[in-house]
Amino acid sequence: QVQLVESGGGSVQVGGSLRLSCAVSGFTIKNTHMGWFRQAPGKEREFVAGVGWSGRFTYYGDSAKGRFTISRDNAKNLVALQMNSLTPEDTAVYYCAAYSGYGDIDVASDYDYWGQGTQVTVSS
Repeated sequence: QVQLVESGGGSVQVGGSLRLSCAVSGFTIKNTHMGWFRQAPGKEREFVAGVGWSGRFTYYGDSAKGRFTISRDNAKNLVALQMNSLTPEDTAVYYCAAYSGYGDIDVASDYDYWGQGTQVTVSS
């Protein structure tokens, strides 16, 4: 059974940091592209960051550039998202996702598997 389980969310004050983790089971991630998306209330799901199957290439949404870092550990089947300098605009449910083969890493509909999400709340 394929599972993506996010953890590490929570409440933090403005300027704080959080590290999200995504533990994958049911398949090996070494041949898959991994991404993080987020969705705030009343807004569409937004691409945050992605990392190609090899780990050589990373991609970030405009809101994440310079503040967030995505990483992967294929041996542990884990993907992480380090988030620094958080603002209230980062408040959302964050989702881990995976896809293999062709697709656009910043397009949610190209992903095959999704986690249930973890809530991040940034307060001022």
